[in-house]
Amino acid sequence: MPTPPDALLCDMDGTLVDTEDSWLETVSGLLREYGQPHDPAVVREFAGLPLESAARLLAGRARRPADAVAERLHHGFTARVSTGVRLKPGAAELLDRAAALGVPIALVTASEREVTDRVLHTLGASRFALSVANGETARGKPHPDPYLAACRLLGAAPGRCLAVEDTPVGVRAALAAGCRVLAVPTVPGIVAGDRTTVVGSLRQVALHFALD
Repeated sequence: MPTPPDALLCDMDGTLVDTEDSWLETVSGLLREYGQPHDPAVVREFAGLPLESAARLLAGRARRPADAVAERLHHGFTARVSTGVRLKPGAAELLDRAAALGVPIALVTASEREVTDRVLHTLGASRFALSVANGETARGKPHPDPYLAACRLLGAAPGRCLAVEDTPVGVRAALAAGCRVLAVPTVPGIVAGDRTTVVGSLRQVALHFALD
């Protein structure tokens, strides 16, 4: 019989809360301001990227200093998040199910700590055993470092953990760490595989919230 994972590792933006759209709107607005293409296909390239990676990509296209672009992105995104965020459908149920099963939950996000703490206030910080924000590991997503850090802090083997993600960047990070992945895509590009299950909503997690 399938057993629950040893830990649940949740991405934040676009996975548990609706902030991925806020992030992409921030990127789109800055691309537009810099006179760069900002059609959906271009903007989707920034989905799931940590701040410094997104800033380098955007700065290279706009021929602007990366530090200045990073500051604009950070302030723009933080301002949007500060107006309030909504939980994604099924997010609360997922967290409650993990708690009922005694499965510890970590938040593993590409957002900065300032944004992370704002969202944790909405989600309920007590739901999480720990959180790993961007800048708190040597490398951010799509590298495995944030997920490996969460597993290490929880004392859990990555192969016994279930990561929940919404972007190809996040899925790559979780798979590289050795985790199983449950993907609820907000952008195209995630492919189902031996260690990746793709569903349309967190409300479907009850069908997949277990390791073989």
